[in-house]
Amino acid sequence: MDEEYDAIVLGTGLKECFLSGMLSVSGKKVLHMDSNKYYGRESASITPLQELFAKFGLPAPDESFGRGKDWNVDLIPKFLMANGQLIKMLIYTGAIRYLEFKSIEGSYVYQKGQIHKVPATEQEALMSDLMSLWDKIRFRNFLNYVQNWDDNDPTTWRDLNPQVATMHQVFVYFGLNANIAEFTGHALALHGDDSYLQRPAEETLRRIKLYKASLDRYGKSPYLYPKYGLDELHYGFARLSAIYGGTYILDKPIDEIIMENGKAVGVRSGGETARCKQVYCDPSFVPGKSKKIYQVIHCICLMDHPLPGTKDALSSQLIIPQRQVNRNSDIYISVVSYTNQVAPKGWFIATVSTKVETANPEAEIWPALVLLGPLKQKIVRVSDYYRPKEDGTDSQLFISQSYDATTHFETTCLDVLDIFRRGTGEDFDILWGRGIENDIL
Repeated sequence: MDEEYDAIVLGTGLKECFLSGMLSVSGKKVLHMDSNKYYGRESASITPLQELFAKFGLPAPDESFGRGKDWNVDLIPKFLMANGQLIKMLIYTGAIRYLEFKSIEGSYVYQKGQIHKVPATEQEALMSDLMSLWDKIRFRNFLNYVQNWDDNDPTTWRDLNPQVATMHQVFVYFGLNANIAEFTGHALALHGDDSYLQRPAEETLRRIKLYKASLDRYGKSPYLYPKYGLDELHYGFARLSAIYGGTYILDKPIDEIIMENGKAVGVRSGGETARCKQVYCDPSFVPGKSKKIYQVIHCICLMDHPLPGTKDALSSQLIIPQRQVNRNSDIYISVVSYTNQVAPKGWFIATVSTKVETANPEAEIWPALVLLGPLKQKIVRVSDYYRPKEDGTDSQLFISQSYDATTHFETTCLDVLDIFRRGTGEDFDILWGRGIENDIL
């Protein structure tokens, strides 16, 4: 450990593993350390089931749950957009070769007291009861506009300038009512609240194009999930970093981040010191250098049945838009199962998550819990969401943000790419292919 490195990465959360791999691929000499014996930290996947129950102070699971080693439960489950930033990062870096994926079977939205499938084909759209016939015609005109829209080609803007016009104005222009606007903004553009309505429309149009491009790749839904759980992402980027010369050390106490003249220059562990030019870490390593913004609740639910109302889908996502349950932010439900190799045959893992808005977080997710049906076990955890107070360019100490409540990786990747840009002074050039097959299923 008594060496000098270009960068030291502390913690093996998903963001830190991504950064370690990206820095290594970019030619940096990287030391990656964690005081835990396992990968993941806050974003770990826990196996066997006995360890998950022990972590949350529960009695050991009985025989009805099957073999404990067949369970692999994500503490912060997220899906990958099939055409999103993380898939591009995996392909560009080559980490994709260490992973297998399975398409999530369906995407759903809760509206007017019912669960509706987000249409994946034109036929499903025509049959959907989310909107009337005339609304479907207006909605199709809107989707054609989005498909043809190019932010660099004003001839595709029609009478609107999406760089100036708000998304609310765009909805009004196409005659889309409040229910269709809500479905579009929350189930397609994946906004977590309604603040996007008053922002320039181009952000939302890009998000819808991403959803459509991701959906077109595999057809069932725009989402992918690694076989055997999100821990596979940790391992994939760890292998990648090692191939490019990175050094990993687990179960290593991290006693001090050494600062000289206001800059991070090394890390001390016991009597050993590793020198470096930069340090990357999550907020837990530097108390006081991040600000608590809000809290997030995650409720892990073990079930022996699929999510009701999804036609027995073996994996799914359900979004409950804020307006449907009188909230300021959406509630998310992600469901994976034995088909994803994370549970014994016949078992499902549903996780409910949202931003905390009251002093009773569990009561806030009750509208989602009642949709799940009978539960065999429920595990509730509330975590703080931190954001660094400084951007790190002066101190060379780069701190990631905490994980939000969304069930996709796009916001996670934006934070990682922003940290990489600040740390290296360059954009991480994500290119399709790099000689690697794009079809990853």
